[in-house]
Amino acid sequence: MDIRVDTTSEVPIRQQLVEQIVFLIATERLKPGESLPSVRELARRMKIHHNTVSEAYQDLVSNNWLQRKRGARLSVPARADLHANAKNLDELINITIRAARTLGFPLQSLRERLIERLLAEPPDHFLVVEKDTGLSRIICSEIQQALPWPVRSCTREELSAKQSLAIGALAITQVHATEEVDALLSKDRPVVPIRFASADDHVETVRSLLEPSNIFIVSTSARFLQTARAILAPAVGTRHSLREIFLSDDAPSMAGADILFCDSIARQMIRSEARVIEHRLLDSESLAYVSATMKAYLTKL
Repeated sequence: MDIRVDTTSEVPIRQQLVEQIVFLIATERLKPGESLPSVRELARRMKIHHNTVSEAYQDLVSNNWLQRKRGARLSVPARADLHANAKNLDELINITIRAARTLGFPLQSLRERLIERLLAEPPDHFLVVEKDTGLSRIICSEIQQALPWPVRSCTREELSAKQSLAIGALAITQVHATEEVDALLSKDRPVVPIRFASADDHVETVRSLLEPSNIFIVSTSARFLQTARAILAPAVGTRHSLREIFLSDDAPSMAGADILFCDSIARQMIRSEARVIEHRLLDSESLAYVSATMKAYLTKL
């Protein structure tokens, strides 16, 4: 084992031992499974106190660079075991940082390479990229109800400013925004376009009403209210009345409503005796395509 210590150096002998052994392990000059000299043997060889060697060895064991097995000398763990004994994510990160520094890599290089590697890993959640907060909430809710993977969201501006948001994510956005979002993502994992469902059946339901009715459009999204009003207006005409209700924590009364036209989140929030027409925002075929795309990435694991 090629170790040299300088007893006149300002660097403590214990630290010299620890860092040199770590360097030997990181550069594989000490191989996985290889045993180290006993405390007394290394102390005699280095002509230093055995307590110093013992303390250095203990540091290396505590930080998982060496492993102690009953009846055997300390040895270098198998490569997979170097991180296996980390008790939490912080310890795992600390081990990686120490190894990078020992090998002479700047932390900035470690950060850049880590982001590259993480972006290349198969996705484990969806990232809905949508500028309208209300619509984003509805989209996330409907995906979460239909599919088993976690869902997060951000705006295009947030993704542009912080591309690490795409780490581990399969991005989803409306069809018309795919080109702009794609430009922010890795070419290996393009954004998945999603389409909104048609409201033709709901419009026909309103058009076929026999009696003049009070129709309330109820939503947690201002954008949904605006679009729904424009879509329903021709069927409502002058025969029915149309009112918009934006749902917040303090939802207004639904008194006087004959029909409630609502999004999928609002449907869970409202309590009324009126007839409810729930419009689910996402097209079912689009949801199936999103699911199939996620499964395709995961089968590459």
